Amino acid sequence: MLMRCVAFVGLSVLASASLAMPTATPNAPAADAATKADTPRTTSAGTQFVQPAEWTMHATGNKVTLAPPETGSQAVLVDVKATTPDDAVTQAWKAYAPPKTWPLQVATDVSPRDDWDQVRVYNYETSANDKRGVTATAYRHGDQYTVLIYDMANAVAEKRASQLRAISDRLLPKGYKRESFAGKKAHPLDAARVETLKAFVDGARKAYDVPGVAIGLIDHGKVVFAGGLGVREINKPTPVDADTLFMIASNTKALTTLMLAREVDQKKFTWNTPVVDVMPSFRLGDAATTKQVLMRHLICACTGMPRQDMEWLLNSRDATPETVMKALSGMQPTSKFGELFQYSNLMAAAAGYIGAHVLYPKLELGAAYDLAMQKQVFDPLDMKITTFDYDRALLGNHATPHGLDVDGHTAIAGMGINDSIRAARPAGAAWSAVSDMLRYVQMELADGVLPDGQRYVSKESLLERRKANVALGTTATYGMGLMVDHTWGVPVVHHGGDLTGFHSDMMWLPEQGVGAVILTNADAGVFIRGPFQRRLLEVLFDGKPVAQGDIDAGVKRLKAQIAAERKRLTVPADPAEVAKLADNYRNPAVGSIQVERSSKNVEFNFGAWHSEVASRKNDDGSVSFVTISPGSDGFEFVVSGSGDNRKLVLRDDQHEYIYDEVK
Repeated sequence: MLMRCVAFVGLSVLASASLAMPTATPNAPAADAATKADTPRTTSAGTQFVQPAEWTMHATGNKVTLAPPETGSQAVLVDVKATTPDDAVTQAWKAYAPPKTWPLQVATDVSPRDDWDQVRVYNYETSANDKRGVTATAYRHGDQYTVLIYDMANAVAEKRASQLRAISDRLLPKGYKRESFAGKKAHPLDAARVETLKAFVDGARKAYDVPGVAIGLIDHGKVVFAGGLGVREINKPTPVDADTLFMIASNTKALTTLMLAREVDQKKFTWNTPVVDVMPSFRLGDAATTKQVLMRHLICACTGMPRQDMEWLLNSRDATPETVMKALSGMQPTSKFGELFQYSNLMAAAAGYIGAHVLYPKLELGAAYDLAMQKQVFDPLDMKITTFDYDRALLGNHATPHGLDVDGHTAIAGMGINDSIRAARPAGAAWSAVSDMLRYVQMELADGVLPDGQRYVSKESLLERRKANVALGTTATYGMGLMVDHTWGVPVVHHGGDLTGFHSDMMWLPEQGVGAVILTNADAGVFIRGPFQRRLLEVLFDGKPVAQGDIDAGVKRLKAQIAAERKRLTVPADPAEVAKLADNYRNPAVGSIQVERSSKNVEFNFGAWHSEVASRKNDDGSVSFVTISPGSDGFEFVVSGSGDNRKLVLRDDQHEYIYDEVK
């Protein structure tokens, strides 16, 4: 779902490579040639990478520039000989010679893999008004470096995130073939291997200062472990257990599509039924776009609809399922159907509401969805404690969400942002526990059959949700609320979930009959999910031990990034800059801000939630106010306008919202 400091499709570890001159490398095309499909290439040093579809490639000596169809953005790959990564990156910037350079914010090491001896990432400071992100990554194999410089407009980077991932997915040293578990027999998850996984997760939990984690493991249909590590709330002794409720965020999407699969079996519609045939009032930005949308498109992340989360995050006080559906009428795709992965929570919400409306057309959309999920999913799967009822969840055995304060310390996070997803709940508002989520994973591994042998959903409808609708780089695809990852040669079906203080993942290996669930109650928990999946594969297949390195390097990197960002912030906010703020601001799409001043700090109140803000003087001379309360951090408002017409500017990667002073 969301996390201000972590993108849904990670671009933090971008690979870099340079292409040879066309005459030196047989598979290098002519300068500035674009390909119609992702195409394997090699650099002048033999480093392997992928040229994304529709991107041009211009090779000059040891440098290659990869450019998307949009102008002004590029990924530059350079091969150099150097004694240190710093020297390699310096040489790469000279070879790139951009029209503008950026000051270095922080350089951190990433755990090396794929036969790389060292990987170091460089993040550069840009101001919000630049609408741009700049990084460099140095990959070393022996004394040979391949450097990737990522210099792209934010809108392009988000739109083409899956293609940026494609560049790095196959960034491998010369002649190296990635480790693969294809064709290997998995070890059973016996007691010793279960303890190995538990110890790994508990060590990672402690390293990242995550108060509590719940995990569950399945081997050939049987639950071999379900339990908790750590506590439900910081500084309190009550432990996490298998029945502790967490918000599962975007894992809700797969449960929503499971409801839709049942309706397909019940002949309510097909996956290819036009949505307007199911709900005639459904509208997107224009009639032509609306007519194209089939039921499968609502939750495939393949329609080209960009994220538009700010409007429900910041204007949720009066939001309802009906207002969410109405908001879709103002959305337009920024890429073609099936062309690019673009994640849309609002489209996923529409999927659930439309499916529920078919079953209960006389009920309000939210009530219809809650009832449909109870009858179609939770009751049949015996998921007795999974709920959309926040009050019920918070009165029982539940985990408290935690975030990081401005200095990087774990602290309790407010629930305000998490409340905002209620109006769009099919996209991510469910509360569940490991005990219930394992019942769901068992059903997936059994291809739709329940433990008592009863057929719950047809195999055809169930598996349709896993079929590729759009690529996630070159090693994974997105179906309908589920991803299938082939990075290590065996398919891993999974989906993650991210809300304030709650980060989770569920996964299963269909060919091996193995499944797992991990739920965490702190924002730093997001950094445990990927290594946990990798460690599971290592334990099953005797894989190279790289997961622990991911944890060790990740902790150091997070601390370094927090420290670098902290240096730029003034806390409490600069009184002189605070004095220039108006008392109230409003934007019709994202709502109101009330500026609340006290002797200790200044807060921005958004109605449904609020946060302390810090001030920051940017390199371009502008001033920003940044939210810093745990769990609500990272929203940046740039001061604009004049003394008699004061404004604040908020941006996500593809939208800009201007707040006007309310007098």
